[in-house]
Amino acid sequence: MNTDPPSPSQQSGRLLWLSRKPDPDVGARLFCFPYSGASASMYGRWPRRVGNVELCFVQPPARQRRIREPHYETYEALAADLVEFLVPYLDKPFGFFGHCGGALPGVELTRQLAAAGLPLPRRVFVSSQVAPQDGPYGRLLTMSEDELGEELLRLIRSMGGQGDPDPDLVRLGHRLLVKDIEANKRYVVSSPFRLPVGVTAIGWTTDEEIPIDLMGGWKETSDDCRFTVLEGGHFEFLSAPEQLLAEFSRDLG
Repeated sequence: MNTDPPSPSQQSGRLLWLSRKPDPDVGARLFCFPYSGASASMYGRWPRRVGNVELCFVQPPARQRRIREPHYETYEALAADLVEFLVPYLDKPFGFFGHCGGALPGVELTRQLAAAGLPLPRRVFVSSQVAPQDGPYGRLLTMSEDELGEELLRLIRSMGGQGDPDPDLVRLGHRLLVKDIEANKRYVVSSPFRLPVGVTAIGWTTDEEIPIDLMGGWKETSDDCRFTVLEGGHFEFLSAPEQLLAEFSRDLG
């Protein structure tokens, strides 16, 4: 592994991937991925730290300040780029978190880190997502582009949007959602693979999108697989519930 300090240009490119520069003095880091159609700003209600664990929010291309960049198209390509950019920040104990479509990039990134002989996460936290060999799975994956547009409007309004959403913003969000859903559909794993790290599979009591009963396949991906069910529905995690933050502290703090 290259241990030379990053050049200014490398440092600038690296920070494109994160909502803010990581703190060098933390005890551990949790890298959090956005779900399909969203950006790092979806974690706006989350704290910056949980104890001595810094929460680092990943910003993939084709959204917000990276709106002009091409979409990554596949989780394999996304992970390959992240391997290059995240290595300098893997100098502390770390983990990955993702919800729904955001869970799978962390899984693929772990596979690629292991293949490259690079530092591995202490744990991968997957929320509301089936194991790779049981997917691609999800209601949105079966929708047409028009149906995804209608679903996006419904979600915006159900999550507090007032009045008519800005048409230009909806158009951008729709385009991103379609691209992210396509990436999810391309992640086809024919048989279970093993991750050399612990996995925590997180379900939610009233989640109708991905019930915990569908997540049993995660036990085939790790010798250290733990299942937990937290109170709430599919989007409860956005409020950073204490039970969820406690899971992170348990393994990284």
